[in-house]
Amino acid sequence: MPAIRKAQAEMVMAEHNQQLIISCIVTASAFLIVSVDRPISTTLVVWAAVTMCALLARMLIASHVQADRRIEKSPERALTLLALGSLFSGLSWAALPFCIANFEGTGRDAGIYVILVGISAGAILKGMGCSRVALAFAMPVQISIILSLAGNGSVTALIVLVNVLAFALTMLRHSMSAEKVFISNEKAKLEATELALSLAQANRDILQTNGRLEILASCDAVTGLANRSLFNSRLLADTAAARDNGGEVALMLIDLDRFKAINDTLGHSAGDFVLQEIGQRLRTAIGHEGLIARLGGDEFAVIISGHGVTERARARGEQFLTLSRTPIAVGGTASVVGASIGLATFPGQAQTSEELMASADMALYEAKEKGRRRLQEFDPSLKSHIDRQRSVERDLEHAIATGQIEVWFQPQCQLASGKVTGFEALIRWFHPQLGAISPPEIVQASQALHLAETLTTHIATHVCLLLERLPSLGLAETTVAINISPREFALYSVADMLEQVTSRHAINRSLLEVEITEEAILDTEGAGEQLKRLENAGYKLAVDDFGMGHSSLAYLIDLRIDRLKIDRSFVRNVAESRNNQDLIAALVGLGYALSLDIVVEGVETENDATVLQMLGCRIAQGYFFARPMPLEALIAWIGRQQEKLQAKAVA
Repeated sequence: MPAIRKAQAEMVMAEHNQQLIISCIVTASAFLIVSVDRPISTTLVVWAAVTMCALLARMLIASHVQADRRIEKSPERALTLLALGSLFSGLSWAALPFCIANFEGTGRDAGIYVILVGISAGAILKGMGCSRVALAFAMPVQISIILSLAGNGSVTALIVLVNVLAFALTMLRHSMSAEKVFISNEKAKLEATELALSLAQANRDILQTNGRLEILASCDAVTGLANRSLFNSRLLADTAAARDNGGEVALMLIDLDRFKAINDTLGHSAGDFVLQEIGQRLRTAIGHEGLIARLGGDEFAVIISGHGVTERARARGEQFLTLSRTPIAVGGTASVVGASIGLATFPGQAQTSEELMASADMALYEAKEKGRRRLQEFDPSLKSHIDRQRSVERDLEHAIATGQIEVWFQPQCQLASGKVTGFEALIRWFHPQLGAISPPEIVQASQALHLAETLTTHIATHVCLLLERLPSLGLAETTVAINISPREFALYSVADMLEQVTSRHAINRSLLEVEITEEAILDTEGAGEQLKRLENAGYKLAVDDFGMGHSSLAYLIDLRIDRLKIDRSFVRNVAESRNNQDLIAALVGLGYALSLDIVVEGVETENDATVLQMLGCRIAQGYFFARPMPLEALIAWIGRQQEKLQAKAVA
C-alpha cells in the first residue's frame, strides 16, 4: 500500500541525521574503550574506518532520497535503500567483536556487549514503525553477539548467550508488532482523511441540490405523502400548539389488512401500486383536513388539528374505510385491501405526543383484535388490558420453566354411578402481581411468543405423570385428555412432540386423549395429516365444544373420532330448557349412530345431571362432580370418591 510505505519512509527519515550523529559518537566511544588497555591494532582502525564509511553512505542515501523526492515517487524503493544502509552499518558493528584481539566478552570487553545491545535496542525503538529498516541494523549485531558468546565456551558466556537470545527474539517480536500497530494507525488516519474528504464532497453536493433534498426529506418516495420524519415533527408541533392555544389534535393510525399477501405473491411493484392507490384514497377521504403520512411498510397516519377533531377524524376515517372496501385491480385480479384504524386525541386521551402515539397504537391493536376493517377509538381500559397482556408475555417463559403454570385435572364421571372414567388436563397460573391468568390468555401469549410447543409439552408431561400413578389408584384403564388448539398444528408438529413425551414416560398412548375443536377437523391442510398420525399412533381423539361449529360428518367418520364433548352452552339450565333437551338428544343420537362416546360438559346441578341421564348421556364433567384440582388434591379426591362408591355398593 503506497500510502503506508510513504508514512514508514517519512518516519525513518524524521530523525535519520540525528541518529547518524549519535552513531558517530558511539563509534568513537567503542574505539576508545577497546584502546584503553591494549595497543591499537590495524584491524580495529580498519573497523572504525568502515563503520564511519557506512555512516557516510547512509547520509548520502538519505540525501539522495530527499533530493530525488524518492519517498513521494517510490516509497517502496526509498525504504529498500534505507534498509540497505542500515544493513551496511549493522554488519560493520557486527564485525567489532571479531576485530578485537583476544576479545573477552565476559571480562574486560563486556562494555562492548553493552554498546552492541544498546545500539541494536535503540535501532528497534527508533524504527518501530518499519521493522525492515530497524531489523536490518539490529539483527546482524545480535547475531554477532550470539556467535561470539557461543565461541567463548564458559558457563558465564552460556548464561549471557541465553539472555541475549531471549532479548533478540523479544526485539524481533516487538519490532514486528510495533510495525503492525503503526500500519493500523496509519490506515485509520487514511480512512479518516478519506471520510473527511468524502463528507466535504457530500456537503458540497447537498448544498448544490438542497431544494431537491428538502422535498425528499419530507415526502415518501412511493406515495408522495409525508414521511415519518415530517410526521414526527408535525405531531410534536401540533400538540405543542394545542397545549398553548387550547386546541385539540386527533391522530389516526392506519394499518392495511392484506398488503403482505399481495406483496409476497405479486411482487414489490404490485405492492407499490397498492400503496399509491391507498394514498390516493386517503387524500380523497381526508382532503385538506390534516396531514397524511406513510410511516413505513403498510402503516399510514393522519393528523387532524383544531377544534371538534374527534368528530372530524371519525367521519374522515369512516369515509376512508368505505373507500378501502373497493377492490384494487392489481396483477390481473381485483383485490380488496381492507384497513384497520386506531383513533386517539390530545389532550383528552394523552398528555404528550408520545402518549398520543401510544394511545392510537393501542386503539389500532384493539381494532385488529375485534376483527379488523374497523375504526376503534381509544379507551383507557385498553391500556390496562395491553399492559396486562405485555406482563403476561414478559413472564410466561419463566412461569413455564419454574412450574408457576400448574396443570390441574377435572374428573369425568358416569352419570349413573359416579364412577370416574377419565380426566381433562387444564392449566392454571396465579401471577404474583396480576392474580389469576385465564387459560385463553396463556395460550394466546404462548402462540405470540412462539412458546406454544413448550407450553403443551409442559402440560403433556404432567398428563403422563398422572397416567403413571393411576394404576396404583385402581384406575389403570382411565384416560386423561389434553387440549390442542387448532393453530398449534400450524406452529409445530404436535404428533412429534407427543411421541417424544409419551416415549420418555413409556405411556400407553390409547389412554391419552387429544381434544381438538371442530375447525381443526376441517383444516385438512394444516391439521389433517397430523391428526391421521395421531390416530395411527393409537391416541384417542375427541372433538371438544361439539355443536358450536360446522363439523363435517365425513371427517368425523374418516378420522375415527372416539368421543364428542357437548358444549356447556347446551347443558346450562337444561332441566328448564326444552330446546336444549332436544338438541342434546339429537347430538346423543348422532353419537350412538356413529359409535362415539358422548361427554357433556358444564354439569353443575343434580337436576341437570338427572335430565341428562334421562336423555341418554352416560358421561359428564362439571362442578356437580368436582372442580379442577392439582395432582395431589386429585389423588385425595379419587380416594374419597372410591370410598363413597364402595359404601354405596355395600348399602
